[in-house]
Amino acid sequence: MVGGVTAVASVPMVLGAMGFTGAGIAASSIEAKMMSAAAVANGGEVAMGSLVATLQSVGSADLFASSNTLLGAAGSNLSAWLWGSDK
Repeated sequence: MVGGVTAVASVPMVLGAMGFTGAGIAASSIEAKMMSAAAVANGGEVAMGSLVATLQSVGSADLFASSNTLLGAAGSNLSAWLWGSDK
């Protein structure tokens, strides 16, 4: 369960470090480079549903760490219940 909670709780921190923020894309960030490459590859626009667009949506959602932790705990418990746990 701890691994699931940790993974979900770390998502906002990792996305923020990459440049995906609630206020938009941070200048000169990894995300800015990804967005530029995606736009060039698609003729000037980023395709809806692409990895870059999806990560930007998650980053801009600005979910609170407590909400993510709660969702991670619930998901971990559900998967342990569905697939069993040896401990």
